[in-house]
Amino acid sequence: MSGLPPGDPQLVSMIVNHLKTQGLFDQFRRECLADVDTKPAYLNLKQRVDNFVSNHLSNHTWSPHLNKNQLRNNIRQLVLQSGMLEQGVDRIVAQVVDPKINHIFRPQVERVVREFLSPEEEGGGVLEQTEEEKDKPISKTSSKPSEEKPDEEVLKSKNQAKQKAKERIKEGKLL
Repeated sequence: MSGLPPGDPQLVSMIVNHLKTQGLFDQFRRECLADVDTKPAYLNLKQRVDNFVSNHLSNHTWSPHLNKNQLRNNIRQLVLQSGMLEQGVDRIVAQVVDPKINHIFRPQVERVVREFLSPEEEGGGVLEQTEEEKDKPISKTSSKPSEEKPDEEVLKSKNQAKQKAKERIKEGKLL
């Protein structure tokens, strides 16, 4: 590929766009969403939000003149301000995404990144690995397996997933 150093923002952007065009992010999202509604963290959060909304609505008397949109927005803001969503999302990520990172997501991402960085040319790619090397985490600064900080990328991936979920919650897309 290009001579950009590992971690270069332009290279990272190109790789992320390549991963998107391969449909990996959509695949990961589908796998997680298919799993989420069976997990205790999701069921607990759903119950807590349902109870919160029911309690709030019990304090209002229904009338034909009730502004339902305003009431809905008010409830949404109260739920967001309560902090229960942030805690719940962290737990959901821990139960749904975390178990898949090392065994499902990482190997697929690494395979696509290797293919991107060393397209099939004469004699294969520059970053070919042995089976033993494929099982080891890869550090951000080197194409060699990392033995110093194997969990650094996992933590970064988890934090990015949590941050994205929190942003979606604040935008009102998950309520």
